[in-house]
Amino acid sequence: MKKSILLFSLLIFYTSFSQENRSNTPPKTQHSFSAEYYYGNIIEHQPSIGHLISGHPEGFILTYNQKRFGKEAWEQAYNYPDVGFSFSYQDYKSEIIGKLYALYAHYNFYFFNRLNKNQLILRAGIGLAYNTNPYDKETNNKNISFGTYLNSSTYFKLYYQRERLFKNVGVTAGLTFIHASNSNVKSPNTGMNTWGATVGINYNLENEDESFTTHEVTDNFREPIKFNFVFRTGMNESEIIGSGLNPFFVFSGYADKRLSRKSAIQIGTDIFISPFLKDFIEYYHINFPGESDANTSDITRVSLFLGHELFVNKFSVIAQLGYYVYYPFEYEVRYYERFGLKRYFGDKWFAAVSLKAHGANAETVEFGVGIRI
Repeated sequence: MKKSILLFSLLIFYTSFSQENRSNTPPKTQHSFSAEYYYGNIIEHQPSIGHLISGHPEGFILTYNQKRFGKEAWEQAYNYPDVGFSFSYQDYKSEIIGKLYALYAHYNFYFFNRLNKNQLILRAGIGLAYNTNPYDKETNNKNISFGTYLNSSTYFKLYYQRERLFKNVGVTAGLTFIHASNSNVKSPNTGMNTWGATVGINYNLENEDESFTTHEVTDNFREPIKFNFVFRTGMNESEIIGSGLNPFFVFSGYADKRLSRKSAIQIGTDIFISPFLKDFIEYYHINFPGESDANTSDITRVSLFLGHELFVNKFSVIAQLGYYVYYPFEYEVRYYERFGLKRYFGDKWFAAVSLKAHGANAETVEFGVGIRI
């Protein structure tokens, strides 16, 4: 299965801007909507999907945004982003692949001062997608991109926006990248990546924006080194079609050091217990005798990793790069990446969902719980 950049790793490049406090009135909730036409291209991320590409995908994206004006300090730190929901429809122009319907939760991050009329915005969204024509051994065995109806999906959108160009109606145009796959829950699953251009209109329910509220926030942020312990689990299948789902277990421990209110670096270790490897190892030695020196049934791998964590309110985004130091069987490559989202409950406990991948090949979607002390 092929992965996209995944989740919100690009957030580490966001820059915040200070705002003018024009009023002491508590900020209100405001809302906007947009509708955009989408026309793009399928990215041939590996030669095996070439036969699936027969046209240019097109569709639309519908968006609801809730505007933020500084009710909480974190909003000011990220230049008062919008939060909202998106619905997208893609026709891949292929009878084999079918169509994709997706629902996302997203953030809109603004690059310019929020008082400007013209804005450049980066949207990051994550959600679920429904493919209308997944792989079937008898009726659709050429669709190696989607092995299931239900898939995960992420998208990134860089776009220009001008609001209230004519009364409450404005315009928007930009570039969008959309990824969908089931993250190797079931094979086959190369996933599908598309990029395209969008153009559309936006509509604000209110005639003008509220005033932005500023907070007294010191830049002199200090925090001691913290230690994290995480247990992750889930189900996955090897790249052998029909090999069956197996549970997996991951035990992680790492230290992190906050560099600022937004950012922390990490160093730690993962222990992977992967039962799906047992059947894969047996299959490999039967079908490719003599091609591997590893005569083992060991399903354990141990790694060291470096990482980064970006804190956004009660959520945070993690990006980690690991290397196996104990690697009894060569499955994929020796390094891996993990991209994920954490949600804190209080000062210590958190839940997490993440994607682990080797280069462009996803291995698992991990669901975890942990503590930071």
